[in-house]
Amino acid sequence: MKTKLALLMIVSIVFASCQEKNPENNSINGVWESVGSGWVLQIQDSTQYSLYDITAISCLPSRSAGLNEIESAISLENDTLSFKKGVMEYQFTRAEDLPELCAISLSPTQKIDPLYNFEVFAATVKEHYAFMELNSLNWDALYLQQKTKLSEESTMAELYTVIEETLELLNDNHAYLEATDEVYEMLAEEEEEEDNGEAPLEYGDFQVANLVAGHHIDEDMTQDSWLMKWGIMDDDTGYVVVKAMWLYADLNIPQSLIDEVGFVDAYVETFHKMDEGSYIKKEVQGVTSILDRAMNDLKDTEQIIIDMRFNGGGQDAVSFEILKRFNPERRHVVTTKLKTEQGYSSEQRLYLDSTPKAYTNPVFVLTSQQTGSAAEAFSICSMAVPHMKRIGTHTQGALSTALEKALPNGWVFSISNEVYMDTKNNSYENVGVPVDYEIPFPKDRQSFFRSVANDLEEDKKRILKAIRHVGLQEQI
Repeated sequence: MKTKLALLMIVSIVFASCQEKNPENNSINGVWESVGSGWVLQIQDSTQYSLYDITAISCLPSRSAGLNEIESAISLENDTLSFKKGVMEYQFTRAEDLPELCAISLSPTQKIDPLYNFEVFAATVKEHYAFMELNSLNWDALYLQQKTKLSEESTMAELYTVIEETLELLNDNHAYLEATDEVYEMLAEEEEEEDNGEAPLEYGDFQVANLVAGHHIDEDMTQDSWLMKWGIMDDDTGYVVVKAMWLYADLNIPQSLIDEVGFVDAYVETFHKMDEGSYIKKEVQGVTSILDRAMNDLKDTEQIIIDMRFNGGGQDAVSFEILKRFNPERRHVVTTKLKTEQGYSSEQRLYLDSTPKAYTNPVFVLTSQQTGSAAEAFSICSMAVPHMKRIGTHTQGALSTALEKALPNGWVFSISNEVYMDTKNNSYENVGVPVDYEIPFPKDRQSFFRSVANDLEEDKKRILKAIRHVGLQEQI
């Protein structure tokens, strides 16, 4: 009896000890490190959070705010924290503490040191760029080649040129680099000295999209929208021109800021001050109200053409919101995985929600090699929807989500850290999403724009020929 009693006491003590330790493990408080993406998330007192960008040599504060800002986007299960941004869910595992580098404040000199900034950029590329093998790159050799072009005395303009050149050599279709106005002014002065000739007249993507909408749509039904145009083409065909997958959000931008820098720059400046998840929700809210009107106007058409040829992308969540208007049942549309230091993360399936009274007549997604990013996400996801077909030319081949990072000097850049695949695990990075019927558009941006703008009637005829051909093929 004494032995049993002693044993029971030992078990009780161990159990009580475990009970004391477990509550913290069931709490979102603490330090969390992302699987891929190079983020550390610190949550304190269930009220505040801080997000850091980390590499092997750096830790830079990204954002700090009240936890209520992201609370609806995070969830905890089995000691893995999920953080939803748009259509993606990022996984975080618990860490003991913040990395030591996060406790070190950079000196003003170090923040603008060209060599240190390049090293942080290079570490990010090494740890997260997903397509070294696809593009047959020897990163170690490329890194040394580019680093030798810089010294402690290099100017910010020289640093910009080297990083920009490196991104081009990576052949990363989704990469970009954003510096300060002072740097751009220095670069502009250098370009003026080198080239005093007159630049040829160029079309903008929105400009050509407006020309197409004005010509191809016989009965314009557009209401309160400059980013999406819709109406009736050729009696029974709906025609929708979607110019972009962003700029739909109501961000309450001060008019004074718009007057100072222009609408797009003011828009970017405003949303960069927001939590990314909250901003994306506003984009979805904005496009939803437009879609309610457009789909009601086009509900009785025999078929719909969605013109994405001049759409350079934006937010995948906007693409999914548009696409679900044509989806009668929830379905798997895409599989993704992230680049990690060990290889790749586990695969994540993305699902497209359904819509009551979804449009299920034939839908034709019209693309070109200028169709990029989130517009390509629309195209690849449409492959899983049976009544949707793709016409035109293959897309740009920039499907990966752009992983955005900051440098110590405040510049922002992005690289592709994600493999974005169809439901059969086919990746179309670099090659673009294929079409069911090809309309041979020129690859060069301005050549393509001019070919359309200079003969709008011929462009319309080719589109109608394509949908008739695909329709006949479906009947066979």
